Amino acid sequence: MKEAVDQSTDPGIERLCKKRERFIAAPTSDGIERIEARFYGNMFSPHRHDTYALGITMQGVQTFNYRGEFRASNPGNVIILHPDEIHDGGAGTEDGLQYRMLYLEPALLRGGLDHESDPLPFVGEPVINDRVLWSVLASVLGELDCDVDPMLRDQFVADIAQRLSLHGKSPLKQPRFNAAARMDQVRAFLEDNFDRPVQSDELEQIADMDRYRLIRHFRARFGTTPYRYLMMRRLQKARALMVLGQPLAGIAAETGFSDQSHFNRHFRQTYGVTPGRWAGLIAKRAH
Repeated sequence: MKEAVDQSTDPGIERLCKKRERFIAAPTSDGIERIEARFYGNMFSPHRHDTYALGITMQGVQTFNYRGEFRASNPGNVIILHPDEIHDGGAGTEDGLQYRMLYLEPALLRGGLDHESDPLPFVGEPVINDRVLWSVLASVLGELDCDVDPMLRDQFVADIAQRLSLHGKSPLKQPRFNAAARMDQVRAFLEDNFDRPVQSDELEQIADMDRYRLIRHFRARFGTTPYRYLMMRRLQKARALMVLGQPLAGIAAETGFSDQSHFNRHFRQTYGVTPGRWAGLIAKRAH
């Protein structure tokens, strides 16, 4: 699948192959690639690649031969293809196929495991129904025209390692202690720096542990990840500024979002309405 996508044009540019068929390549990021494919018939001849290929079927039936068997995936399923495994790919019906795929380098996935010496997880069944893993993949495959926030990337690598290890029958162990004092320091740092980009290596220095172990301990103590905690503090501040009547155009920058669309997307995902609609409701209530 991956090799057949021509990357000769600039990343993120949509390329029309023929009527109603297309490939979209997202901006590149260290250790990951993201694509969307929409096509009819048998598109990919047998091939292999050196990454994990994790995908979500969006429309149609996704068919492929893998490890000696014919496979099929329907919308809502997750596809897991392992490095160096031969497979092909095509649309299972005349209605065509649409799916999105994340290509994850094994070295990056290894960072999310408990120990460097742990074997990479192997999931025997390439088509699974896992709503948690589907949501994790959707968090980075939902907006292919945007870069992946570095902290979000660290979060989903940790989450993917956990889910693949679970399906591979070698689940990651829960932290035996949650490093309470260090996690409190991480939380305080996030609250003090919510209005600027925060890097995982900054949190590693505070917690004196690697970023993936940090994510597990932070979640054990606060029930969420550092990335999600930071996003909620930004949105909380944005709502406070909206109550004061500040214009939406300046709130995104003041609260640490990269741009207005980034702010709008997170606000709607969290509260179910756009910032403009929320501001309008506040104004009506005030009168």
